[in-house]
Amino acid sequence: MDDNKARQLDEQATLRRARIVGVQYFDTSQAEINLYKELLSIEEIRSLKIMPLYVDAHLIRFGITNATAQNTMSQMRNRFQDQQVDFYLISDMGYRELMRRYDPPKEIVYHDIEINHGTTETVGDISATLGTVHADDMLAYLVKQAFQLEASDIHLETDENDVRIRFRVDGVLHPVAVIDREKYHQLISSLAVAANVSTNSDDAQTGHINKKYQLADGSSVEVNLRVETVPTIHGMDAVLRLFNLKSEMMNIDKLGLQPDEKEIIDDIIKHPNGLVLIVGPTGSGKTTTLYSILNELNSTERKIITLEDPVEYNIKGVTQIPVDSRHDTSGFATKFRAVLRLDPDVVMVGEIRDNDTAKTALQSALTGHLVVSTYHAGSAAAALTRMLGAIEENPLFTSAIRLVQAQRLIRRLDDNSKEAYSPDDATLQWIRQSVDSLPEHVPKPNLDNLQLYRPVPTEDNPFGYTGQFAVRELLVMTNEVETELKKPIRLVTSRSIEAVAVSGGMTTLLQEGVLRVIAGETSVEEVMRILS
Repeated sequence: MDDNKARQLDEQATLRRARIVGVQYFDTSQAEINLYKELLSIEEIRSLKIMPLYVDAHLIRFGITNATAQNTMSQMRNRFQDQQVDFYLISDMGYRELMRRYDPPKEIVYHDIEINHGTTETVGDISATLGTVHADDMLAYLVKQAFQLEASDIHLETDENDVRIRFRVDGVLHPVAVIDREKYHQLISSLAVAANVSTNSDDAQTGHINKKYQLADGSSVEVNLRVETVPTIHGMDAVLRLFNLKSEMMNIDKLGLQPDEKEIIDDIIKHPNGLVLIVGPTGSGKTTTLYSILNELNSTERKIITLEDPVEYNIKGVTQIPVDSRHDTSGFATKFRAVLRLDPDVVMVGEIRDNDTAKTALQSALTGHLVVSTYHAGSAAAALTRMLGAIEENPLFTSAIRLVQAQRLIRRLDDNSKEAYSPDDATLQWIRQSVDSLPEHVPKPNLDNLQLYRPVPTEDNPFGYTGQFAVRELLVMTNEVETELKKPIRLVTSRSIEAVAVSGGMTTLLQEGVLRVIAGETSVEEVMRILS
């Protein structure tokens, strides 16, 4: 409906209302109305819902709305006893239009956030901007800026007197704004309504927002994110995980796999059966890896079904099923069993969170399906011990698993500013130990006269890093690893599994990180920060 039609309908409804309640009606759209700013303050006009329409020495005409209190009219008659005071019912749209003339909206300028500088002045500017806009605009603006900066998360953190807002970019948190608690209350209320979570809950909650927002400057933002909230001593904290996956990046060839890693993944795609686990903490790129494998498997000859909480990216040709694990803790396992009756070739489970789902995944992997999923563990070997503990001793366990891939994201040094240096003896010894323990098939780099690199801040890039890359360890289920897992469960540890896997050719996360340090792609400090 266009604005003119909506205004006509509002005026007609107001006229009918005026006749019912027995007051005079005035159509503000058909008259030229002057502003009488000296009669009432803008605050009074706004709070009392009353609008001066005409004023002279003998007569005052006020416009009132359905929201104007009866005692307000009595107040105006008592206040202006020397003049005749009349009241006319006006439409809500008419009142808002005149209100904009009395109090024109301030022009909102949305400055781009430059977290690279991270100065107090920048944080102050953004904080001031957030303090002048509505709650929906705050959310849309923050999401828009986070997308531009390729941030993975927005963190809203309450304190005693204010609330800090930080973006996680390239795995590192950067402060972008501080807002007062009253403004935050507005923001979290708007967020809770959109994500369908409660601001009064004593428990952690998960929600999802997928809607379009219109900002005050006329621009629009498509908001698609997962909302995680938790009550703290100072209020509700929230982390907003952005679903900013790009279709062109969900490709095996875009994952930056090493040749031997690519060979392993290709073999799984050619022979799709068994269980494949992608493990690592939140923000380590597990979802991108999963979707890339699915895209590679996606063909007219295969039926692929996913179970996700929530569905982060739509893939044409794949049946994607949302799972609400907030209200149904057994949702993954229950729907998993139902999915198997649909005769899928490939099943993707967003995350294995409980023993029941783990057992179902292993059983389906043994019956000819390919099951791919994520799992929270510190390393590939640790994932196996966790899985073994979840299902207890099971002779079929080892036959089901094809691959466990652990991964982390590490910041890449800026090639335009990085600085070469010679490592000290302790660092060199640490590097030498990692290189000496590499599997035989991995070429060992020459450490003579080794030059390492460290980040150098510049005006354009004050942190000296640009983007991230993944380091991985791929634990393939070999005969030796199977033998280790079949020992009594009390004798099997992540350390013993890793030792067997390394002797069979696996490169660990730390070894991969050290090789990237030697190649000048990242710094020792960054590898230690992520992998120590």
